[in-house]
Amino acid sequence: MKKPALILVAAMMVLNVNAATAAPIYTFPVAACTVKYAKTHHDYPATDIIAKKGCAFVSPVAGVVDEVVLVDKWSGKTNKGEDRGGLSVSILGDDGIRYYGSHLSKIEVNVVPGLRVASGEKLGEVGATGSAKGTSPHLHFGISYPTQNGIWWVRRGVGLENGKSSPWKYLQAWQAGKDLKPVVKTPAVIPAQPKK
Repeated sequence: MKKPALILVAAMMVLNVNAATAAPIYTFPVAACTVKYAKTHHDYPATDIIAKKGCAFVSPVAGVVDEVVLVDKWSGKTNKGEDRGGLSVSILGDDGIRYYGSHLSKIEVNVVPGLRVASGEKLGEVGATGSAKGTSPHLHFGISYPTQNGIWWVRRGVGLENGKSSPWKYLQAWQAGKDLKPVVKTPAVIPAQPKK
């Protein structure tokens, strides 16, 4: 009678240790740096996370690298929407959601489309490329539903909750160590490309 009870207690201890040491599903996308960010963003639902140049941009979730922009083509003369992000990386999370970080100063050399990444894995460094030239270094962070590559107006941040919400409440949760899955709504039809 004592032996089965000991086995049960030992099994419960193993389960409790595993639950307590489980890796987080979601990670705040800027690591080991002081940051500031607001609830709102200009023009569309995303968040600019102000941090020092060179702070690590990390994957907020485990997934696969979707798109990588290694060349900053932005020009103030043309101000093309597809070029505004400068150096950028998007991840298709294992949760079925796309996460996008842009205005990077550097992208890690191994970060290429198709690369499998873990939550918290370094993808690049905060900067001020693209339309952020001349501003404080920051990470433009967007959450969206997956689309075909090149649909830049969706990947930069759209479709979260009611279509107007920024990632703010999710960033707050992740920064506090809580695993809060974003609520993303995919429309029946992709919205038309905006002018900017």
